[in-house]
Amino acid sequence: MEKIKKFIVIFLTVVMILSMVGCGSKAGNDSQTNVQEDTGNLDDADSSSDETSDESDGDEDSGDLADIIPEETVTLDVYSQLANYSGEQIGWFAQVMKEKFNVVLNIINEGDGTFATRMASGNLGDIVVFGNDSDEYLQAINAGLLYDWEEDDLVQTYGSYIWEHMQNALEKNRNISPDGKLYGFGHNVGTSPEEHEAFFYHPDIRWDLYKELGYPEVKTLEDFIDVLEDMVRICPTSDTGGRTYGVSLFPDWDGNMVMFVKATGALYGYDEFGFGLYNVNTQTYEDCLKEDGMYLRCLKFYNQLYQRGLLDPDSMTQTYEDMAEAYQTGAAFFTIFDWMGSGLYNTQEHLSQGKAMLPLAAEDQKNLCYGLNINGGNRVWTIGAKTDYPELCMAIINWLATPEGTMTNFYGPKGVTWDYDEEGNPYLTELGEACMSNGETEMTDGYSGTFSDGTNQINNTTWSMDATNPEAADGQTFNYNFWKTRISRPVSEIEQDWRDFTGALEPNEYLEKNGHISIAIGTSYSEASKSDELMTIWNQVAETIRTYSWRAIYAESDEEYESIVNEMIQKCYEYGYEQCVEFQKKEAEIRASLENEVKASIGN
Repeated sequence: MEKIKKFIVIFLTVVMILSMVGCGSKAGNDSQTNVQEDTGNLDDADSSSDETSDESDGDEDSGDLADIIPEETVTLDVYSQLANYSGEQIGWFAQVMKEKFNVVLNIINEGDGTFATRMASGNLGDIVVFGNDSDEYLQAINAGLLYDWEEDDLVQTYGSYIWEHMQNALEKNRNISPDGKLYGFGHNVGTSPEEHEAFFYHPDIRWDLYKELGYPEVKTLEDFIDVLEDMVRICPTSDTGGRTYGVSLFPDWDGNMVMFVKATGALYGYDEFGFGLYNVNTQTYEDCLKEDGMYLRCLKFYNQLYQRGLLDPDSMTQTYEDMAEAYQTGAAFFTIFDWMGSGLYNTQEHLSQGKAMLPLAAEDQKNLCYGLNINGGNRVWTIGAKTDYPELCMAIINWLATPEGTMTNFYGPKGVTWDYDEEGNPYLTELGEACMSNGETEMTDGYSGTFSDGTNQINNTTWSMDATNPEAADGQTFNYNFWKTRISRPVSEIEQDWRDFTGALEPNEYLEKNGHISIAIGTSYSEASKSDELMTIWNQVAETIRTYSWRAIYAESDEEYESIVNEMIQKCYEYGYEQCVEFQKKEAEIRASLENEVKASIGN
C-alpha cells in the first residue's frame, strides 16, 4: 500500500512501525515480494553455533568493527524517503548509535524536489532508504549513485548477518537491478512464506460506547454510520471538552489516491495497486473509477459521514499530529487502522476508566493482511556511492538486521525496555510496557527524552515484526503482542468484555476464527518503470483523483457528490487515464502469475 507503508512510525504505538507501516507516494505496494524455492528461514540461525555468540553488541556479525568505528564522532547523512522528520536523530536511538558506532545521524526526509536536487548534486547521502524499488530507485542505480554491496566484499565482511540470513532478499535486489549488481534489500523480510503478518487493517471502535449501545449488529461497512451517530449522541464531548466525531482523517499520506479511501478497501481484501485496487482473493485488478467499484464505495462512505456531521471537518487540512491528538483524546470513535485506534487511545488511564478502542468487523468483511515475504518488501536499504564510510554504513544496517538490532528498533534499548527471561522468553520491562502504552513516557537508565522522541527516524525495518526471532524461546516472533509473557498478563475490565463478546484473546484470533481474512501473498513482483510520457499522464491523473476525491468527501448533498465524481472521471479520461489502466492491468497479470507460482511451491 502506498502512503501507509511509507510513514508508519511516529511512535505512539509500536505497531505503527510496521506497517505501516505503513503504509507512500514513494512507498509502493509493500505486499509485493517474492517467495523462492529456498525458504531462507531465519530459523536456520539456531543451528549455527557461532553466528550470534554475543548478540548484545553485534560486532561479530559485521567484521572487525574496531577498524571502522571512528575515534572522533562522525555525522552520517541518512536520506530516507520514509522519514517523517528532518534533522539530527535525537533521544535513545541517537544514544544507541553513538554508543555502538560513534555516529550522529542527520536525517533528510523527502519533500518537493528533494530527490531531484540530490540526484543533480551527485550525492544522495551516506545511508539511503527508498520508498519503493522502482522508478527513483532505478534512476539512482543508472546514475551510478548507489554503492555496490559486493564491491570488495563489503556485505560479506561488514554485513555478515544479512549475508547469512537474507540471501533471498539479496537475490531479489540483484534481479531488479538494471546491471544485475547488489545494492541493498527490501524491508520486512519474513522467515516463512506460509505465515502472515499480524492484522493492522481492521475497524477499531470505542468499545465502551458500543457496549453502552447494546452491541448493535453491523453487517456491512455502511452500518457503522448509524452506530457512530449513536456514539456521538451519547458521548458528545472529548477528554478536552471539544466536540466528538465518528472519524478524523488527514491528507499527508495521499499518493495516487486518497489514502484513507483506498485503504478502507483493505477491509474487503483489496490492496492498493496503481490507480485502483487488487482483489487478493480473486487476483483481479479494479480501476478506482469503476462504477460501483470499491474505491467509489469507500469514497461515498466518507461523504455520508460528512453529510451526517460525523467527519472531523479539519480532516482535509490537518496534519498527522492533529489526527493523532483527536484519537488520543477520544474525539473520534472509528478508524480502519489498529495503530490509530487502540494504539493511540488505549492508555492505562483510559483502560482504568473502562474506555477502549477495540476491533469490530462487519459481517461481510475479509480483512487484508500480508503474507510474510522471505524476499522482503519494496522499501530499500542502500548506501550512497559517494559516502566516505561504506563499511560503517554497512555495519549499521547489518546491526539493525540482527535480533538485538531488530528488537531495539521496535522497542528500545535492551535491558532497559525489553529483555529475555531465564527461559529465553522475551518480555517488556515496566518501562517498556509504559512506552508501548504511551509513547510520551520519559526514558530512564541514562537515556534522555520520551520514547517517541527517540524512535528511529529512518522509519524503515529489516525483519518483519512477525518474523521468527532466533534468540527467543519456542519460535516466538519479534511481535510483542504474541509473546508468552504478554498474552498471559491480566487485562482491564473493558478488554475482558471484548474477549467475552468475541470469544477471542486478541484481534488476530478474532478475525481469523470468524473468517475475516484475506492474505496478500508475497512474491517477487516489482512494478515496471514507466515511460516519461506515461509518468506525465500519471501525475496529472493522480493530482485529479486526490483533489476531486477530497471535494467529493466534503459534498453537502448526494447530487453535489455525484457531480464532483462525474467531473473527476471525465477529467481523468481527458488526461489519458485509460493508458494508466492498461499499464496496471498488465502489472496485475504479472502479479497474479507470481502468486500462483508461490501457491504451487507451498502446496496450495
